[in-house]
Amino acid sequence: MLLAELANLPGVSGGEKRVRQAIVEALAGCPVEMRTDNIGNLLVRKGPRRSPHVMLAAHMDEVGLMVVAIEKSGHLKFKPVGGIDSRVLAAKRVRVGAAAVPGVIGAKAVHLQKDDDRKKPYEIEDLFIDIGAAGKEEAEALVKIGDYATFDTAATPIGSGFWRGKAFDDRAGCAVLLQLLRDPELTGFSAVFTVQEEIGSRGAITASYALQPDRALIIETTAAADTPGTGEDFSSTVLGAGPALSVMDRSVIVDREMLTELIATAREAGLPFQFRRFTGGGTDAGAVALAGEGVKTAVVSTPCRYIHSPHSILKESDLQATAALVKAWLLRGER
Repeated sequence: MLLAELANLPGVSGGEKRVRQAIVEALAGCPVEMRTDNIGNLLVRKGPRRSPHVMLAAHMDEVGLMVVAIEKSGHLKFKPVGGIDSRVLAAKRVRVGAAAVPGVIGAKAVHLQKDDDRKKPYEIEDLFIDIGAAGKEEAEALVKIGDYATFDTAATPIGSGFWRGKAFDDRAGCAVLLQLLRDPELTGFSAVFTVQEEIGSRGAITASYALQPDRALIIETTAAADTPGTGEDFSSTVLGAGPALSVMDRSVIVDREMLTELIATAREAGLPFQFRRFTGGGTDAGAVALAGEGVKTAVVSTPCRYIHSPHSILKESDLQATAALVKAWLLRGER
């Protein structure tokens, strides 16, 4: 599955090269024009430019860790890159640096902790990466300060039509965008695979100024909280109910005309959809909407549980419905 191929690649914010290379290879032979800008965005053009100029966007980067110190013991101290809850990190496997050195995130053993410490969640400062080095010199032969660490998680089918893996935010969106670019029925739009979304939508800023779209549709994943202990009003989205349409979040109020079109498109095509019922968080939409003289912008997302963690879960039917909705919306615009 395309999602698994993309999700398994390392691509922490600022280190998206391997993801970008895989996308370029996947587009080989397609009737598109591609270029990479100075910050690392992959800008793609399919067919002649139309009016209004439509841009689709999905970000390549994932949350991860960066090595900031190597201790005398050979353990690695790190900082998060992007928003990661430190409580999900202890005892997780990681791969460090270009050589994908295997490691485990460790902490002081529970029987060595004071009673008060046992009652508190781990802070980043309490954690370290153990790569099995006997000391600093041995560790420095394998990794260096500034190296990225990614979760050592392989995308795997689970249960009835679900997938488990890392980096579904937003390799799921990248998989959808790739599928649309390879679709022979679709033409006349721009696409951008952005970098550094997780640390402030930096790639989206430069890409929007370069492409100057009139309308933009951000293809994302969004948190699903359809889990025990979460009330319906706080569940944001649920798996199995189709793609989620945003009305607003902390970064953007979506264009109402585009939102109305997406709703009408879904209903006309008989596709499931839901509304994202949480106004926190943000996406590349906020940066894109403010580019130039402003861009009409909307967001369509695939629901995903346990986002920004070593193991996320999404439903394949939601991903397929996301791609179908965006395709139908593009074709509707041609009428």
